[in-house]
Amino acid sequence: MALYDRYLGLRVRLAAGEPPAHVALVITERDLLEQGAYGSLERFVELAFDVGAERVTVYVSVLDEAVLDTVERSVEALEFPREVAVRDPRTPEPGSAPIQINLGLGGKEEFATAVRSIAEAVDRGDLDPDSIEAADIEDRLVFADEPDLVIKTGEERLSDFMIWQSVYSELYFTDVNWRDFRDREFFRAVLEYKQRTRRFGQ
Repeated sequence: MALYDRYLGLRVRLAAGEPPAHVALVITERDLLEQGAYGSLERFVELAFDVGAERVTVYVSVLDEAVLDTVERSVEALEFPREVAVRDPRTPEPGSAPIQINLGLGGKEEFATAVRSIAEAVDRGDLDPDSIEAADIEDRLVFADEPDLVIKTGEERLSDFMIWQSVYSELYFTDVNWRDFRDREFFRAVLEYKQRTRRFGQ
């Protein structure tokens, strides 16, 4: 099995096309309850940088807020190859770390917060309503960067994930659950990304 993973890794490196500069992963807190799940998360981030990514964002859809602290402590104890910032609904300030771990901070709420901030700026007279552009929203988002590649495990839906930022992202769905996600699944996603022609909505 390891030999096949190395073969796919070599194909990724030899394949024409640029690797995704920003890779995003969507999982749930239930995925992290599986044995070895946190080690797999460390490995995913490592692989992303190995193939040429500059940023990695992980969105953990937290269904049970009672486990939020437990998940956050476990994530913060992991060893990552670069600086990491952990965000949750209590700490939604924007961050510039190359690794962003998002725990239960939904895209709809993030967008609504940005809109409220713009409305307040207009009310104060700091912003002309007629001059509002997309950049005014992006400047107020927790995760301002747009992922090039979004990987979703388990099923074909994104949940409440970066609804503004991922509009032009390349989406890769795999029916493999996170507990069974191996190097080969990541390499397959990157290979498919390299083979696609990005249209950015055109």
